[in-house]
Amino acid sequence: MNTPNSATQPRALLSRLGLAVPLIQAPMAGIGTPALAAAVSNAGGLGSLGVGATDAEGARRMIRDTRALTGKPFNVNLFCHAPAVADAAREARWLAYLAPSFAEFGATPPAALREIYQSFVADEAMFAMLLEERPAVASFHFGLPPQPWIAALREAGIYLMATATSVEEARQVADAGVHAIVAQGVEAGGHRGIFEPAARDERLGTLALVRLLVRNTTLPVVAAGGIMDGAGIAAALALGAQAAQLGTAFVPCPESAADAAYRAALLAGQPVRTTLTRSVSGRAARGIVNRLTELGEAPDCPPIPDYPITYDAGKALHAAAKARGSAGFAAQWAGQAAQLSRSLPAAELVAQLRAELAQAVADLAHAAGAAA
Repeated sequence: MNTPNSATQPRALLSRLGLAVPLIQAPMAGIGTPALAAAVSNAGGLGSLGVGATDAEGARRMIRDTRALTGKPFNVNLFCHAPAVADAAREARWLAYLAPSFAEFGATPPAALREIYQSFVADEAMFAMLLEERPAVASFHFGLPPQPWIAALREAGIYLMATATSVEEARQVADAGVHAIVAQGVEAGGHRGIFEPAARDERLGTLALVRLLVRNTTLPVVAAGGIMDGAGIAAALALGAQAAQLGTAFVPCPESAADAAYRAALLAGQPVRTTLTRSVSGRAARGIVNRLTELGEAPDCPPIPDYPITYDAGKALHAAAKARGSAGFAAQWAGQAAQLSRSLPAAELVAQLRAELAQAVADLAHAAGAAA
């Protein structure tokens, strides 16, 4: 995988999907909605649905609800993590560690934890549903599904994308026959897409990762991580990406499922502190610093159970706290540039990003001409 990215097809992804704007709305399972995905697609970008937190029939309803709102392409994102390995002793120790926090809100921890989300790699019903519904785009996070499934989805005419956080992961994506790579820098909000969570993570930033993948693959590259405005999109395109994927930027949109506390945290006008944490879900994810992330960094923090088993505890603790008016244990995923958030309807945000992109490109051209 050492062939430079083809300069003869710099807009291959946009042309294939009929996009007017080099913009993808990140899937954001639990926060993204059919209304959000449809609004972004109708405005010229690529809307996305995150179905990693639902089953096949739930995903089917989301796809059909989105189709009722748009005739444009949209993306369906799937989690491809290795299924969790239960460890009763480790899970009991984690629940005991959280027990004082539950007690603070008059609650007790669950008696046991469970694997609340099924991985796509083991979900034959989800695979069959995709072949029946045939969304225009499907994307993979945390790894790749079985090779025969990739071949079948391609054969069905579905455009495939997959997240990579390193050159090696990108090589695996390319070898699998996926059409495009989402280069997720460490700045990105939400779950880190690394294939092997126990492996060493170089934590490459978006700028470095995009350049490495553009130089080492012929596939279209989508830049993801820390991009919040048109200038950020322009920078990604200048690095050789064919589009940029934005997630945090769309969380405050009225079409998202974010609650009032989440929106307020992003729109407070103050610096937004984020951290990579495993204490919320069991896998590294970037979110706003809160009491649950701090528990995960405490010196006496015990070993954390597997993803998504840990999420079962985190959701229960958040529910107990929220019932008493506290958002201190919420999963408020956010990227490093979250302070640049703004509250606009999705279509207006896409229009604003498009205008900012055009201005940034014009400014770069002017600067280049002045330098010459």
